[in-house]
Amino acid sequence: MTTDYSICLGTAGWGLWHSPNAGESWTRHRTPFPLNSRVQALVAHPTLPQTIFAGGDTGLFVSHNSGAKWERLGTQGDLPTIWSLAIDPSNPDTLFAGTRPAGVYRSRDGGRHWERLHVDIATACAIGTPFVTAMAVDPDDSNIVWAGVEIDGVFRSTDGGDTWAPVRNGMHDLDVHDMAIATTQPKRVYVSTASSMFMSDNLGDTWRDLGIAEKWPLPYARGLAVKPDDPRVLYAGCGQTTTGEAGHVLRTADFGQRWQLLPFPTPANATLWGLSTHPADPNRIVAFTLFGEVYASEDAGESWRKMGRDFGEIRTAAWVPN
Repeated sequence: MTTDYSICLGTAGWGLWHSPNAGESWTRHRTPFPLNSRVQALVAHPTLPQTIFAGGDTGLFVSHNSGAKWERLGTQGDLPTIWSLAIDPSNPDTLFAGTRPAGVYRSRDGGRHWERLHVDIATACAIGTPFVTAMAVDPDDSNIVWAGVEIDGVFRSTDGGDTWAPVRNGMHDLDVHDMAIATTQPKRVYVSTASSMFMSDNLGDTWRDLGIAEKWPLPYARGLAVKPDDPRVLYAGCGQTTTGEAGHVLRTADFGQRWQLLPFPTPANATLWGLSTHPADPNRIVAFTLFGEVYASEDAGESWRKMGRDFGEIRTAAWVPN
């Protein structure tokens, strides 16, 4: 088994867990994370392979050695609870954070200072307080920035975050869970929601329902990941409901027309909440369920290994090279 990579897990109330050896052993980081921290977002640096950011209800943190040690950026209270993070790949000092209560923030100095951006997100929704579940920066044009909101749809900026507008034409479900950008020709943007998945091939001007209710074994869509070396390939996690008792990973190579179920060695215990890929090894995928199971594939999803231990409620994961 290949063990030359690290896995980081963000949990709801148990802070951040780190494995330096592909899941063989784990450490729960207590410093500098306050006790009972919720870590909602992990994002790898686009050009520094061992650098990774973590955000949650106690602020923003960074590791420069693949998750072995962490330091706080700024001070606790600089931002509301962080739910999503994105880094501008062409200027990695520029970060975007999505928060709860719903807000979008921008840092131009690597996360040390932040400004709140004006995004006209609803202040109330069916779940009470909306929050920004997904942030993304276009890999080819850093002027185009995306925010997905639970529950208020998708917002787009075409000037690097200075101004924003909703882009929902064709979306009948605004309960956004995740987003992914595929650098195909034309470029495609994918959005997963509570009842479906949508795709746009015109930068969000219009959206098309991919009809997963008829194509997937379970209809509730969560995490998305594009294969780093082949933007035609998209991975998706699904389940029954938020706290469903089963979950799967699926793969499409034809933009959502057909899907292949990628079986785990044992049935997953809950909704497949998220997926992590990294360009250092395009065939490696780390997947996790909401209720603590972690799986890894070294062959683009053809086969999977389940980690030897389970965790509490996992909210985010990332793997990075050592």
